[in-house]
Formats: sequence, structure tokens, C-alpha cells
Amino acid sequence: MVLGYRKQIGQKGEDAACTYLRKKGYKIVERNFRLRNAEVDIIAIDPSKKNRSTVFIEVKSRTSKNYGSPLEAIGYYKLQALNRAAIYYQSFHPELPQLLRLDAISIILNENGHISAFDHIENIG
Repeated sequence: MVLGYRKQIGQKGEDAACTYLRKKGYKIVERNFRLRNAEVDIIAIDPSKKNRSTVFIEVKSRTSKNYGSPLEAIGYYKLQALNRAAIYYQSFHPELPQLLRLDAISIILNENGHISAFDHIENIG
């Protein structure tokens, strides 16, 4: 039951992140791309004319900060896995912008399931 609840929190966070990114003009290319020991939550295109890039986004959602910030859960090995997945993905999608970027989105949901904190960090790795 707990695992289902965690998955539900993660799904709600990813949905909120996609809504936010679309409002900023990003084009969502794919969600939940898996490569061996890595999963990229969201792959999107940042439409910025100056730095148009393919963005690989890790979304971390929590219901509190009791165990630290959601961003603290993104460690060295997670960044390495994201980087490998990004390079692999790009090799099979040459039509996407060649400039790659790793971002993180941190979301805190309150007891009613509403977003109480949201943070988008660009270039995390």
C-alpha cells in the first residue's frame, strides 16, 4: 500500500511538472524513459532561441521536508545515470537539439495533495 502511495505522489509531481513546463513553452518529447539502471522522468525541448536544447528532467516529489529537500535525493550516481541516459537517447534522436541539459524539479505536496513548494533548477549536472 505504501509503494502505491509513493507512486501516486510521484505521478502527481510529474504531471504538475509537465503542466509547468508546457506553460513555459517547453515541448514534452517523452516521459519515463528507461535505460538499464536509469530512468528519465521527462524529456523536453527548451524553446529558448538563444539556448534551444534537449532537457532531461528529474522530478522529485515529497509530502514534507522531514527527510530533507527533494533535491537532496539527487546524488552523484543519479546524475551519472541521467547523463548516460541523455547521451544514449540523443544518439537515437538526432532530430532533437544537440545541446543537452540536465534539470531538476522539486515539488512538495501538502496533506490535501496541493503543491506547497515548487522549484525548477536548470543545469544540475
